[in-house]
Amino acid sequence: MPRSIEQVLKQTTAQLSTAGSDSPQLDSAVLLCHVLDKPRSYLLTWPEKQLDDAQYEAFQALLTRRIDGEPVAYIIGEREFWSLSLKVSPSTLIPRPDTERLVELALEKISVSATKVLDLGTGTGAIALAIASECPMLQVTGIDLRQEAADLALENSQRLSISNTRFLAGSWYSPLQKNETFDVIVSNPPYIDEADPHLVQGDVRFEPKSALVADDNGLADIRIISDQGRQHLAIGGWLLMEHGFEQGSAVREILAQLGFQQVSTSQDYAGLDRVTMGCWQGEK
Repeated sequence: MPRSIEQVLKQTTAQLSTAGSDSPQLDSAVLLCHVLDKPRSYLLTWPEKQLDDAQYEAFQALLTRRIDGEPVAYIIGEREFWSLSLKVSPSTLIPRPDTERLVELALEKISVSATKVLDLGTGTGAIALAIASECPMLQVTGIDLRQEAADLALENSQRLSISNTRFLAGSWYSPLQKNETFDVIVSNPPYIDEADPHLVQGDVRFEPKSALVADDNGLADIRIISDQGRQHLAIGGWLLMEHGFEQGSAVREILAQLGFQQVSTSQDYAGLDRVTMGCWQGEK
């Protein structure tokens, strides 16, 4: 029975590849590092090290969960985003690399005079914490519908010692004061149509549907965020929303009809439409 790190990784990479993993080698390495409590560099430095019985059994248990399709982030309870190690749970979406593009664009819109940023549908707090870590002079608020998600985001902020944040539970803007405004509002809201076949494929099968699916061909929550956002944006403030790669035109139309200016769509790292933004200059 193979027990060296090198042998185990080779065997399990083949198993995960057969099971349909998009990244079998990475999945194997991450799970083994979790069991050994070592960085990935350890696997390369000590490929001949032998796993003891307890380590091997623990690894096999995690491997079985991954073969069954459970996301690695849920199995190990964490995911890296913007170089921040975040705790995750099945009550939140798993932060994805494409969403770092939303953070980049938001940072470009944060002026030197900005003081407040709002992240709607904060989940793990990934977007809010990334922005807060880059801009310690800002006060960043994250809101999520689920109290358990808001609690997890707060826990992440405390673990990372990012103190310029607060996290609230409620539906979109409802936890805010009526006249509370922000210089930048960001959101990665639900935007997948309920009939989308991707919902029964891959990692998303395990993620909360309430954080993925929206009515009106995936645009219902984007409409709410855009419409009500006008009451919570400072004059000259920006709204930026992540969306599906085929929704750029529709989201631009929504913002333009509501009176937003400088409406545009930016692409993700694969060159696909991913983030649409607009500037609020007040009612005309």
